[in-house]
Amino acid sequence: MNLTSEKLPTNPFYSSIIAQYASKNPKHLQWRKENTDQYRHAHLVEKALKILKERIIRGDSLAYFLRGQLYFEEGWYEEALEQFEEIKEKDHQAIYQLGVMYYDGLGTPPNAKGVEYMKKIIESPCPKVRHLQFAAAYNLGRAYYEGKGVQRSDVEAERLWLFAADNGNPKASVKAQSILGLYYATKEPKDLEKAFYWHSEACGNGNLESQGALGLMYLYGHGIRQDTEAALHCLREAAERGNVYAQGNLVEYYYKMKFFTKCVTFSKRIADYDEVNDIPMIANVTECLPEFITRGIAMASFYHARCLQLGLGINKDEAAAKHYYSKACRLNPVLADELHCLIIYQRI
Repeated sequence: MNLTSEKLPTNPFYSSIIAQYASKNPKHLQWRKENTDQYRHAHLVEKALKILKERIIRGDSLAYFLRGQLYFEEGWYEEALEQFEEIKEKDHQAIYQLGVMYYDGLGTPPNAKGVEYMKKIIESPCPKVRHLQFAAAYNLGRAYYEGKGVQRSDVEAERLWLFAADNGNPKASVKAQSILGLYYATKEPKDLEKAFYWHSEACGNGNLESQGALGLMYLYGHGIRQDTEAALHCLREAAERGNVYAQGNLVEYYYKMKFFTKCVTFSKRIADYDEVNDIPMIANVTECLPEFITRGIAMASFYHARCLQLGLGINKDEAAAKHYYSKACRLNPVLADELHCLIIYQRI
């Protein structure tokens, strides 16, 4: 698994500075054709920075963090890093963000400070840090799982993720709950009952990745009795919410059930995602792992190519089929090889 960091948990007393500005200035959100520049995101950011500067001059300590967070959300990582470093002794949220940035190499080369800062959050006795500790434990568990900044240890990663998951608490790290589902489904030996339990907890708390995973577990009877109706319910809901891996598996289901017209229509949209720009954007919006987004696109590309090659639900087009086969191979050569073997054995 190629994991990602958990985003900064929402502080009960914190909301986006752009949202604050927008709520205090509703006239700027009204659509007026005569001056569309007024509504551009860049305009809101500029206004937000101006407000923050005024608040900092007035001595508002929270404004320092909000400005750093705004830089971070805009992808201005060097500016964000500088701002968070300046206030890290007074603001735990700044420490958390520094941990993420140093670990992931945002605005700075990756280094062990990322692990150091996450440990500092977990070990802090300050009650104001409580909302950060579950997320920090997830991130530290990721470090042990990947062996970056610490000695690799699945045991320690599992311990930290279990702490972060907090028995399915919706206010804990839902991401840790989902990752535990993936972890138990992929480790050796597999523990599919535990995987199903944690995906169920995460899905119940709104996790999109786990909703798709539950669909597949129901579909194939992994960790639970096979239930096609429940599987399709989960997969379709997850697909509608933007889970690309669920979308790819629905394409496969439609193909195998010989719903070729539906397969072609659905697979074309997924197969045409741009691998350079769309995958990072989808991962950011859905919080699904890029690895599974890529796999979903590869799966859709392969089955779309197969329909084009055989003229199933669409006119034959060998050139287009070759294009989509190539895309599937480029995105996930292992999956493409597995599907090609199914063709050889006449299973698809």
